[in-house]
Amino acid sequence: MLIRSASFVKSSATLKQCPDSGLPEFGFIGRSNVGKSSLINMLTGWSRLARISAEPGKTRTINHYLINSSWHLVDLPGYGYARVPVKMREKWLKTSRDYITKRETLICLFVLIDSRLEPQRSDLEFMEFLGMNGIPFARVFTKSDKLSGSALRKSVQRYDSEMLKIWETLPPTFISSTIKRTGREAILNFIEESINNLQKGS
Repeated sequence: MLIRSASFVKSSATLKQCPDSGLPEFGFIGRSNVGKSSLINMLTGWSRLARISAEPGKTRTINHYLINSSWHLVDLPGYGYARVPVKMREKWLKTSRDYITKRETLICLFVLIDSRLEPQRSDLEFMEFLGMNGIPFARVFTKSDKLSGSALRKSVQRYDSEMLKIWETLPPTFISSTIKRTGREAILNFIEESINNLQKGS
């Protein structure tokens, strides 16, 4: 997929405030500081499209970006650690869950996972939540440039082993590095194929 245009549409504090365009949407979510904004900027080729912050928990709303005037990339509040009161974190999580479970135009949710870490309970529980609610999702292992090839494979295998304890099959999986631009073509091709399949079925 060639990205010809990318623009910010709006930030929404609730599901009801989200754009009513009817266009296909692809959401991006993950633990705080997993590299979500960096990945979004790398995918679109616009270095300042999504705001990057060294402080975790900066995405507090549902942020819509219009790509190629034909689909939305949606940046969702992260889960896990953030230096904010518990009630505020719970509010962000409710915002994300409302969008994920009720947004009819959501085609796939990309769950970002820090490849440097051992399997995190919050990641595993969140993906289990998606499975229980029948939400299509894919895994994106970020920051792969920080690991050797063998260490990266072991990291993915550890997550696979944990998930296969309860999952029959694993979701689509991508490896990314915003430094080396790894995974860009594969993720964009997956999105393009998903949109084409949607159009064929309509």
